[in-house]
Amino acid sequence: MAGVLDSVNQRTQLVGQNRLELLLFRLNGGQLYGINVFKVKEVLQCPKMTIMPKSSPIVRGVANIRGGTIPILDMNMATGRSALEDVENCFVIITEYNMKVQGFLVRMVDRIVNMNWEEIHPPPKGTGRDHYLTAVTKVDDKLVEIIDVEKILAEVSPMNEELSEDVVRHEPTDDLANKKILIVDDSAIARKQVQRCIESLGIEVVAKNDGREALEYLMELIDSGTSPTDELLMIVSDIEMPEMDGYTLTSAIRNDPRINDMHIVLHTSLSGVFNKAMVEKVGANDFIAKFNPDLLAGAVMERIQILTG
Repeated sequence: MAGVLDSVNQRTQLVGQNRLELLLFRLNGGQLYGINVFKVKEVLQCPKMTIMPKSSPIVRGVANIRGGTIPILDMNMATGRSALEDVENCFVIITEYNMKVQGFLVRMVDRIVNMNWEEIHPPPKGTGRDHYLTAVTKVDDKLVEIIDVEKILAEVSPMNEELSEDVVRHEPTDDLANKKILIVDDSAIARKQVQRCIESLGIEVVAKNDGREALEYLMELIDSGTSPTDELLMIVSDIEMPEMDGYTLTSAIRNDPRINDMHIVLHTSLSGVFNKAMVEKVGANDFIAKFNPDLLAGAVMERIQILTG
């Protein structure tokens, strides 16, 4: 797979166009899976691994790659199946999520496909394995399953969700007491993390699964005679989502004069590639890398402080 990521600069042009590129791969069997290319740093033949005592069985070992020690997770085991065999002939997809680098062991890597987020859909209910799926799509009439990697990482290495004592500096005043925060994320585990963090500040949350659902909710408020900016303190949105991504949601809000002054924070695990300049391109107010509860709570408290003077 040498050269599979040789045009990252070109791919950044997808920003704001509701498009993505998926790296397709297989585990045991013929099912195709996908991962966003922006999460991928490198793809290589499985390197020599060192077993780590007392680690999760999903972590097959650690490998020294380009001077760094990286844990290698068996993607087949991570989704509740048996361990991949014949590891020497498997591939490792090196990724960066939430400011951490890890490798995912897969049977083989297929190719990269360019898609529109409108072609990516939430998993159908009752599919059996939707516990570990965040989305599905079709490529050449074949089903592609997109795994909820954030759920896997939360299970293998749970994050500390406790807020530091000095983060909360103000209680919401009476004029902000009834305001809510709209959170938008396709990952169930990420939604719960964000919701728990915000609710611990005493603020009510409205949660939506993707940008389209969020935009429809805003339009419903307007149709009911409620101003979304009166109802909501801010929006905290993921970037990668089926149907409509966070960039397109932000652009749609900025292009609608009824809601274009909404405060929007993009909250994403794409920390290794995207920076604030890219966020500003679509008009978001801020960018926070997942998942640091202090940073998220700090952004909320800063917004409250600005509104209360």
